[in-house]
Amino acid sequence: MKTLTTLTAALGLIAALSLAGEASAAQTNVAVAANFTDPAKEIAAAFKAKTGHEAVLSFGSSGQFHTQITQHAPFQIFLSADSERPKKVVDDGLGVADSRFTYAIGKLVLWSKNPEFVKGEETLKSNAFSKLSISNPVAAPYGAAAIETMKSLRLYDTLRPKFVEGANIAQAFQFVDTGNAELGFVALSQIVGNDTGSRWLVPQNLYEPIRQDAVLLNKGATNEAATAFMAFLKGPEAQAIIEKYGYVLDSEF
Repeated sequence: MKTLTTLTAALGLIAALSLAGEASAAQTNVAVAANFTDPAKEIAAAFKAKTGHEAVLSFGSSGQFHTQITQHAPFQIFLSADSERPKKVVDDGLGVADSRFTYAIGKLVLWSKNPEFVKGEETLKSNAFSKLSISNPVAAPYGAAAIETMKSLRLYDTLRPKFVEGANIAQAFQFVDTGNAELGFVALSQIVGNDTGSRWLVPQNLYEPIRQDAVLLNKGATNEAATAFMAFLKGPEAQAIIEKYGYVLDSEF
């Protein structure tokens, strides 16, 4: 009888602990720049495994998200592809001032599915293609970096008629991946581990560094999962994932 009572008590304790764990788990809504899609998914999975909290991710252009945040969209964290919009969020009183930090520095790549096509800046200078994919330079920082690169090479006016413009970097990648453009400017993170095609890692001296900032929004200031996710993003597990996808950490730049 004593053994049965002990077993029952132990099972009750396990059940109580399990319920307590479920009760303490929380959820946060995160707006994520499209270039950071794959690493964000991996980071969110690691975050849930470690904390039990869930990060619900939405992907799109930084410009679109900034507009939605100013219109009181239910996001609690903003992972932008630039530093300007998170700063503006804070300046406008929509974000927690001391929460903003650079979580990654992105790299721009000229990419084609044709393994013989891209041979550095000479590919752009040759002008031997009909369509060049870029993301919207107003809404997407990688698009702005692509424009800056072409202007640095004094090729912008020549190549502009050939632009195929995606709403965000994911769509710009899609245009090349589906053959709707022979080549395009994409994020390095989108082709890490993909050995197909040909590419040119655009030298950093041709465009301003793509500093990608995170900010905790006011809506997430008291949300346990939101504050935990921001802390996790700064930690070694998340940083290892970020580097794996070809980004540079702010401490290494």
